Amino acid sequence: MNSTPFFESNESKSLAQGSDWHAQKNADLDYLKQKVASTESLFEVDSIGAFEFTDAVRPGRDSSLALQQGYRREMFRSDRRNMELPMILAAATREVLFDLFLELMNPLGQLVDCVLETSHSHGDGSHEDLYREKIDLPVLKSTLCDYEPLIMNDGCTGVAVVNPKKQMEVQLDEHKMLMIYAEDLQPFERILFGYDVWPMENMRFITEEDHVHSSRPVYQRQFDQLSFRLGMDI
Repeated sequence: MNSTPFFESNESKSLAQGSDWHAQKNADLDYLKQKVASTESLFEVDSIGAFEFTDAVRPGRDSSLALQQGYRREMFRSDRRNMELPMILAAATREVLFDLFLELMNPLGQLVDCVLETSHSHGDGSHEDLYREKIDLPVLKSTLCDYEPLIMNDGCTGVAVVNPKKQMEVQLDEHKMLMIYAEDLQPFERILFGYDVWPMENMRFITEEDHVHSSRPVYQRQFDQLSFRLGMDI
């Protein structure tokens, strides 16, 4: 929009600048509305083939990824901890994902630690981890079941369940990917097989291409409630 006519009007210069600023803000608002509409259209797609999405995340408009149910093995390496640990990255369709997550906790033992991951109010892509030590697994599972919609559908919430003594961890992250860390992965693989999640050659995940997260203000409130219920160390 050409701002020259404003400066040639009978208004004061300050008012002319105000009009120009208002026009720019309208343009910014229109751009934001277009971006929101474009993102919302991505979430109108509920599945790719047999793979059904949760409401938490979608492939971006430029993504060519054909998502599928399956997993791949990797090796987790931490220079800071001077350690290596076998790991599994897995994707499961919405229908089985939460039940699979609960069952994958069983090999960890009856007393576990829990980590809640949140990127609510973190516009820079970073996240914050809240920790709770030593919670009975049945109590943890029961509490998480009360918040299944949050855990499944909020793209700013992740949950990890840990047995630090055995160096074992099961995580359902913000992308609703499953990550499993353990020296012996076979007990977890047997559970995956029971849910028709199999090792796949060249398995690729939503994090490896353009993708979009989704959240709602109500989910942040529910996250705070869940943190309180679990007695998180904030």
